[in-house]
Amino acid sequence: MPSDLLDLPVLLLSAARTLVDRIDAGVRARGFTDVRPAHGFAFARLAGTGATVVQLAEHLDITKQAASQMVDELAKKGYVERRPHPADARARLIVLSDRGWACTRAADEAADEVLRPWATALGPERLAALRQDLSRLSTPGRVRPIW
Repeated sequence: MPSDLLDLPVLLLSAARTLVDRIDAGVRARGFTDVRPAHGFAFARLAGTGATVVQLAEHLDITKQAASQMVDELAKKGYVERRPHPADARARLIVLSDRGWACTRAADEAADEVLRPWATALGPERLAALRQDLSRLSTPGRVRPIW
């Protein structure tokens, strides 16, 4: 590997970690102190039509048991609700509750606060180029960091 590429993984991972940490801090500052970043990645999958535990596990790349434990935790905290699945009587659909949607909005606001300075620093042309480059390099749907 050329030496000018060696720092690229560290820079990309550092930027991602900074983004996650600052969004997490913004969510906590808005009063949602009982969630962690992994919950936000779950909320991203549940937003819209919801998901089954199996679908959530696949999205987060964790076991079905771990996803089920996360859903139990989030339900106890009031962030998600279990509903009958409209197409499968054996499955339960996990959806965001009003509290879950409020937390999601808080994360969106925090992300905007974090990203505005980045956009200003890069400028519109470089930001558009970065977005295009990252879209070309990334794998769709794979958004959950390992940490």
